[in-house]
Amino acid sequence: MLVIPSVDIREGRCVQLVGGRPGTGKTYGDPVEAAINWTAQGARYLHLVDLDAAMGRGDNLVKVAEVIANVDVGVEVGGGIRTVERANEIIGLGADRVILGTIAMKDPEVVRRLVELAGGSRVVIALDARGGKVVIEGWQTRTEKDVVEAAKEFEDLGVGAILFTNVDVEGRMTGVISEPIRRLVKAVRLPIIAAGGVRSLEDVRAVKEAGAEALVLGTALYEGRFTLKEAMEVAE
Repeated sequence: MLVIPSVDIREGRCVQLVGGRPGTGKTYGDPVEAAINWTAQGARYLHLVDLDAAMGRGDNLVKVAEVIANVDVGVEVGGGIRTVERANEIIGLGADRVILGTIAMKDPEVVRRLVELAGGSRVVIALDARGGKVVIEGWQTRTEKDVVEAAKEFEDLGVGAILFTNVDVEGRMTGVISEPIRRLVKAVRLPIIAAGGVRSLEDVRAVKEAGAEALVLGTALYEGRFTLKEAMEVAE
């Protein structure tokens, strides 16, 4: 299982929020420095999120470009990507793949077009869930769409992977809930990237045993609950 450090950007700074809510969590300095630090520690891939764009409060595109330019590993980028044009712009900056969330749920045609233009392997769908239902618009709006149902629909569109975040535990370090991950792994053939709730190496092991292909790590890494090297050793 691949371990992917998260670099979340809000107002130009690296942050980790609790449940995606503004005003929560902590700030951890410059995103470029954070990204370079994780790659120096052995990260083979990075998860980069523009939180301002996700919440419709401007963007950090310049900082996103700076991060990509300063690391030599693959980077997936999400947050506020709501048009094919913006997705292509980010790919043009050097992103390995883009993550679509809100627009994928509101207008699946955008997903279909992007898969055709960029290739399915470069498109990841973010299925963020609260209470088992998909939430959108920076986790502020709850839909009535079941996560597994949505995953199957996007699999049919030819996307490359599903990013599943359990918003109920995201940023809280209360422990992973592995059953929803296991359900997704069994329901679709797509690689599942899991995120949310990790507090210990046991959680890393639980996600691996649930069958996820990758795990995004945020707060637990930044707070020093364990090292990236330790997490990678468990994941392997």
